[in-house]
Amino acid sequence: MTQTQPGGVYLSVVAPVFNEEDNVVPLWHEIRQVLEPLGLPFEVIFVDDGSQDRSAERLAELCQADPRVKLARFTRNFGQTAALSAGFELAGGRIIVALDADRQNDPASIPVLLEELKKGYDVVSGWRMKRQDGALLRRLPSQLANRLIARVTGVRLHDYGCTLKAYKAEFIKDVRLYGQMHRFIPIYCAWQGARVGECVVNHRPRTAGKSKYGLGRTGRVLLDLAVVQFLHKYAGRPMHMFVRFAVAMLAAAAVLLAAGVGVSIWSRSVTTLLTTGALALTTGGLGVLAVLIGLVAELQWRTYFEARQQRPYVYRQLINFDASAAPVRGTEVRTDEARSPKLSTGP
Repeated sequence: MTQTQPGGVYLSVVAPVFNEEDNVVPLWHEIRQVLEPLGLPFEVIFVDDGSQDRSAERLAELCQADPRVKLARFTRNFGQTAALSAGFELAGGRIIVALDADRQNDPASIPVLLEELKKGYDVVSGWRMKRQDGALLRRLPSQLANRLIARVTGVRLHDYGCTLKAYKAEFIKDVRLYGQMHRFIPIYCAWQGARVGECVVNHRPRTAGKSKYGLGRTGRVLLDLAVVQFLHKYAGRPMHMFVRFAVAMLAAAAVLLAAGVGVSIWSRSVTTLLTTGALALTTGGLGVLAVLIGLVAELQWRTYFEARQQRPYVYRQLINFDASAAPVRGTEVRTDEARSPKLSTGP
């Protein structure tokens, strides 16, 4: 789905929003001041991810004042990945730039990303070299996770978690995002043949609102990485992974059996050893089975949405989009000719 303004849109900026009422208005003004001198037709798509403050109301007022501002509202909080996916789907530009709405990503770095794209890259990822976050809870876990992801996937980037990235639309439009996979977008694009680059971007301390991130997401990143790697290697041939696990389990069973035989010959009493070994083998087998079931369930979940052509999020309202932008019946769509400064808060 590609939405365009008269004359066409060259650049689409996508910003997920969750409880950022004090940041969305100044962010728009910063984006406008950066992009207008470039002379490129642009749009800014704010995706309100079920905010519980006045973020949606303030964004609706911006939509009334300027048709280049567009707002997509979710019925509830679906997460950053869903918000980015919706923004990419609705974007009409040839180039799509994503950034956070907390104003820590500096819009002044957008031209830097665009210049890097001109060097032949299809995706350019921002690198917060001088990151303005706490060292222990944010920077150190991020650095460790980035090194692990780069080593496992083979896509060498310093900062996967930086939302500020630029994409050519032909690559990002075909990427299906589920769960919390937004940090792995460059990997998905690289696996499609995209040339992925990286450049240093400015990062600023948060001056308003509260951070939505914490140390707890490090574990989720590792789980997501396991899923990404599984889907890349085994989505088309899952039996290969099952066979590897089966071979490993058989090898473990053989070692346990050999050890049990050896101990029984030496001590002439193997009851305790066999009981403990059987219990350990059973427990390990259940653990392996749980991992496999989880991965198969993840794959089945994606198949469910793809087969039904159903999105893992629901729009409540779209503002400043064409009427044809409504992906499902019942979505309220407001166009340029029917903008209102008031935003209904009802369902």
